[in-house]
Amino acid sequence: MRFTDQLLELPLLQGMSRSDINEVIAHTKLGFHKVLQGKNVIAEGDPCTHLYLLIKGKLRAASFADDRSYAIYDYMSAPNILQPECIFGMTQRFTKTFNACTECHFIRLEKSEVMRLSTEHEIFRMNLLNIICTQSQRAGRMPWRVPAEGIRNKIIRFVEYRSIRPAGRKELVIRMEDLARMLNESRLNISRELRKMKKEGLIEQGRGRFIIYALEKLRAT
Repeated sequence: MRFTDQLLELPLLQGMSRSDINEVIAHTKLGFHKVLQGKNVIAEGDPCTHLYLLIKGKLRAASFADDRSYAIYDYMSAPNILQPECIFGMTQRFTKTFNACTECHFIRLEKSEVMRLSTEHEIFRMNLLNIICTQSQRAGRMPWRVPAEGIRNKIIRFVEYRSIRPAGRKELVIRMEDLARMLNESRLNISRELRKMKKEGLIEQGRGRFIIYALEKLRAT
């Protein structure tokens, strides 16, 4: 794929004309970065001084509980952007650890370049605002949703609220006792429901973890 076509697919640059893209290429400091399979791209707590635009490859994003008692892993593919909300605000640090599932290629934009592009290109500014505002609105609605009924729906809601996006492959690493406590259910009932979901081909279950193949399909059951 031509480089300009790759750029046009990126969330921040969608809607730009080719002349705009050519201007961005000509006047922007684009940092190209490659990460080998199995290596960390970003670690939780790293300063967010750049925007990372994933143009090729697949990532696993790890989110950890404050007490480290459990973790949820999301999977992301190019084209994508890594936590753009972290480059502004009160705490400008990444809150997740990103690991390369395949060899990954990135464009890194310094914060000064992000500010300049936001000033000079309305589409870039609107795309950035839309991404951040959508995340904020989704987070703001969560406490007001009707409480989930039934053990399966409680498990789905637990994973959904802690995921980057409410769809795709998810992996939850947690002790059964901890999950039962957080959902205010018995360990036995949680175990039974997970076995049912496994039998239905919706999840893969192991010791202290389970994998949801596609969260959107689980929500549809």
